[in-house]
Amino acid sequence: MDRSPPVADAARLKREILAKVAEYWELALKAPPFVPGESPVYYAGRVFDADEVQTLTESALDFWLTTGRFADQFEREFGRFLGVRHAMLCNSGSSANLLALSALTSPKLGDRRLRDGDEVVTVASGFPTTLNPILQNRLVPVFVDIELATYNASAARVAESIGPKTKAIMMAHTLGNPFDLDAVSDLARKHDLWLIEDTCDALGSIYREKRAGSVGHLSTFSFYPAHHMTMGEGGAVATRDPQLKVLVESFRDWGRDCWCDPGKENTCGKRYDWKLGDLPAGYDHKYIYSHIGYNLKATDLQAAVGVAQLKKLPSFIDARRRNWQTLYEGLKDLEEFFILPRATDGSDPSWFGFLMTIRPAAPFDRPAIIRFLDERKISTRLLFGGNLLRQPAYFSVPHRVAGTLENTDIVMNRTFWIGVYPGLTPEMLDYVIDAFHAFIREKRPGTRVQT
Repeated sequence: MDRSPPVADAARLKREILAKVAEYWELALKAPPFVPGESPVYYAGRVFDADEVQTLTESALDFWLTTGRFADQFEREFGRFLGVRHAMLCNSGSSANLLALSALTSPKLGDRRLRDGDEVVTVASGFPTTLNPILQNRLVPVFVDIELATYNASAARVAESIGPKTKAIMMAHTLGNPFDLDAVSDLARKHDLWLIEDTCDALGSIYREKRAGSVGHLSTFSFYPAHHMTMGEGGAVATRDPQLKVLVESFRDWGRDCWCDPGKENTCGKRYDWKLGDLPAGYDHKYIYSHIGYNLKATDLQAAVGVAQLKKLPSFIDARRRNWQTLYEGLKDLEEFFILPRATDGSDPSWFGFLMTIRPAAPFDRPAIIRFLDERKISTRLLFGGNLLRQPAYFSVPHRVAGTLENTDIVMNRTFWIGVYPGLTPEMLDYVIDAFHAFIREKRPGTRVQT
């Protein structure tokens, strides 16, 4: 009796499984139609189709559960997208921030390494995991205020904050809006400072024809479901510098000195010829540790989803820009009540959200409008931690404040944002715009706003 070879049988069965997975997505996972007032309008969310589910299933069938071929493919393609030499995948954007800053503490950097007590310029109006690595590495954050409308620190404020102990700048591009990369980069060069771009909320943003995340010594990215593309959990660090690449990978991979890929051996050609530390000569290089590191690798399952998402990234970016512009055009007649967001000069943001600050003279406060929107199933978010120094976790941390944090406190009290992510349809955006105008008519009868 004729039998197909086992390999051919497996390949045929795999094709059948992947076809069934596509059918399953259509029946069980495809987004339902939008019903105004009943369907939620999320601030963010994952956007995917059968491609992601099929690629994830293909990875599962490989059963290579740690970093593997999909991770290698993602790192190559993501680096090409950014226009940088190296992209290192990890398990989250928060881990990416920790890895990027920790790499700069390596003794292998000699006199340029960051040491206990060195200062790092950052902002207090942001997400905790931009700040946390500074504290976790026993460095001192120097907080500068932001500007309303762009919600980034100006280069002038950064310049005023630099002191004799300042050794680095680590700031995020707020909700996709790049900070002044040219001016801040010039300051870093002038004062011999490291520059880390937290690009977790700004994948695809452009600043004067350069991609955000391609300018600093190191940059970081997040692939959490709320972000520009998703792996569920996942992140990356990018750099042009081969030495920094090796250091990031060391901290990510247990602190090891060896740079062999998982499952490979003797890339250096002298695996048993090293003499480092107080170890005996010839100690296996795969078990020599040059840093106090972590295991922050991503799985190939996550990377497989990323490979499929990366193909859609240009369309995701276009949708974010288009949705942001729709909201801006629809809400600009409400500028009497709100400070609307503004792109940094020379930038084309890949927006993460639509930020709004309630003006002091408005006849309502933030809780009132957030509750109004929530009752209509329109989700909102604050600008993360507001003023992080007022959060209970940071009451006693060592720090320095350059100038005041006046605008940061305004953001803490009066700012919120709504979504622009690619899952929002024109019908959803019209519903959101109508809700804002209904709220204003309710709070100030007779106000002339569009209907």
